Amino acid sequence: MRQVVTFDAYGTLIDFQLGPTTLKVLADRLDLDGLNVEEFLDDFRVMRFQAVLEAYRPYHEVLHSSLRNAMRLHGLDYRTSDGDALVEAVPTFGPWPEVPDALRALKSKYEIAIISNTDDDLIKHNVANIGVEFDHVITAEQARAYKPDRQAFEHAFKVMDVEPSQVIHTAQGWEYDHIPTRDLGLARRVWINRYRRPGSSDYQPYDELNDLSGLPALLGC
Repeated sequence: MRQVVTFDAYGTLIDFQLGPTTLKVLADRLDLDGLNVEEFLDDFRVMRFQAVLEAYRPYHEVLHSSLRNAMRLHGLDYRTSDGDALVEAVPTFGPWPEVPDALRALKSKYEIAIISNTDDDLIKHNVANIGVEFDHVITAEQARAYKPDRQAFEHAFKVMDVEPSQVIHTAQGWEYDHIPTRDLGLARRVWINRYRRPGSSDYQPYDELNDLSGLPALLGC
């Protein structure tokens, strides 16, 4: 029976440097000395999550609107060029160091795929930066829905022509991936706990790793 190991991309495979990049973009033209950076970045994260729960729109628009809302909340003057600079930075992000070798090892036994909240023209550059060929790269643009919406996952299963029981989903994030996949009937779920956060017994069963280096051995490669 075919089995596919699916991955969230940003944060799981890709070192998603959105926080530092956002601060650099803003610091190029604004005085950030009085800004509570931790609160601002947390609000920006919340704004992004809220945006993907709304009616579908392209991810570059999600980044623009979320940044604008977070900046206004903190009294910062937003310009469209701020959002443009942030969107332009996303395709430059590369993989975590252990990711390419782990993916190559997995390909000896499994198909590998990405299910990502992004646009096609953004993710293609990040995939090229990883340097490993995926069997499927499935985006919110293709599904017309963002994780955690069930439609995003169901579209992926349809594209890959598999049942959920043939899928091992691997992700770093809780709200986008592990919470919504608990009841999908997946073969297995693996939490990549890069930031050493506490887990939750409410969403078991799942395996937990600190990064991708141990995934091939966990899955018998």
